[in-house]
Amino acid sequence: MSYLTPADFVEKMIDAGEAKAFMSTRDTVIRAYMAGAILALAAAFAVTITVNTGEPLLGAVLFPVGFCMLYLLGFDLLTGVFTLVPLALIDKRRGVTVRTMLRNWGLVFVGNFAGAFTVAVMMAIILTMGFSVDPSAVGEKLGEIGESRTLGYAEHGAAGMLTLFIRAVLCNWMVSTGVVAAMMSTSVSGKVIAMWMPIMLFFYMGFEHSIVNMFLFPSGLLLGGDFSLWVQAAESAPNTEHPRRSVVHHHRKYNQSYRSDRRRRHAAERSAGR
Repeated sequence: MSYLTPADFVEKMIDAGEAKAFMSTRDTVIRAYMAGAILALAAAFAVTITVNTGEPLLGAVLFPVGFCMLYLLGFDLLTGVFTLVPLALIDKRRGVTVRTMLRNWGLVFVGNFAGAFTVAVMMAIILTMGFSVDPSAVGEKLGEIGESRTLGYAEHGAAGMLTLFIRAVLCNWMVSTGVVAAMMSTSVSGKVIAMWMPIMLFFYMGFEHSIVNMFLFPSGLLLGGDFSLWVQAAESAPNTEHPRRSVVHHHRKYNQSYRSDRRRRHAAERSAGR
């Protein structure tokens, strides 16, 4: 597989970080958009596999296909440029400053979010036949994931936020390992194998990947997940008559009613022999 030792490819990592720091705005955003979209599709793919087979491990094993695709195509994830661009700054490459680094991170963030959000809207349309029917089993699962990754942590207060932070750190650790490991080989097969292992690990362990969440949260909201952008702000407001709180209360009440009706319909269909 044409293995390279870390001492052999460290210069390549620094060169890659320097190139990304100086990349034009157009190219940076386009590459980031495509990366966000591909990773979002991979997440939808993995959730679909998990729901249809009942085997979360199988979904985790196949999820890295998205990361491998976007890396080999030269697209950029925010978690990847977090690793590479600072290396050029630390190495004091000419023209690489904190400002150029932050510019790159900001552009990649915008592109990743736009790509992930685009796929979230498309998947919501697919899973509800253009919002004309109830979400499929995959759509329901996406809504549940969104709830667990927001309200699930909020229920535990500071302990939940600490857990969220540690899961995010471990995730970026594994993704950074995947970016670095891909440079261990000069062959496509070697790069894919090296990337596959840490990406599979973070997905199966349930670590928090910011770009994956850029897909999961909008998807959950679009597919009836029982959470909101404003729940925490509204619940912490001292005035119980605050208009935002009433809107959130109505939103949550509507979602609970919607989910209850959906469960009753499914139960009736099963009892009818479907």
